[in-house]
Amino acid sequence: MTEHTDGTGIVVGVDGSEPSMAALRWAAEQATVLHTDLVAVHAWEPAANGYAPYAPVPTGPTPAQERERAAQVLAATVREALGPRTGDAVLRIVVEGPPARVLLQQARGAMLLALGRKAHGNFGLPSVGPVGRECLRHATVPVVTVPVADRSLKPPEAVSSSSLAGSRAS
Repeated sequence: MTEHTDGTGIVVGVDGSEPSMAALRWAAEQATVLHTDLVAVHAWEPAANGYAPYAPVPTGPTPAQERERAAQVLAATVREALGPRTGDAVLRIVVEGPPARVLLQQARGAMLLALGRKAHGNFGLPSVGPVGRECLRHATVPVVTVPVADRSLKPPEAVSSSSLAGSRAS
């Protein structure tokens, strides 16, 4: 599950959070409109035991169990965000490594990279987290950050291409 995208799809970072589900839904709509592939990527890192190298090994999940858990998180998130009948419509990739590095590698040559973000930052902090900031700094493709929808606001109406064409000033 570490294959690289072929350069035509939309890559979306998925971590199970509501912002990543918003990004996944947005990316799925865009992939449909653009007739391209949707690639959901989940990066995972082995849990650090935090003990000295000479300390006895505590019982914990094995790397294989952690990888399986990561695959389950990705599958559950795709199912929750897009519904149970996604089938082969979404290429799911699980890669061990730091999330920003994994996403940048998987998005290399893709159409774009989609990431979720909070609607508003707290205490004047940016709403994009450290992984998003790293991707924005170093990506070689366009990066879209999708905010979680504010459920108290009325959703914006869709704009059709014909209404855009008629609105141009001559």
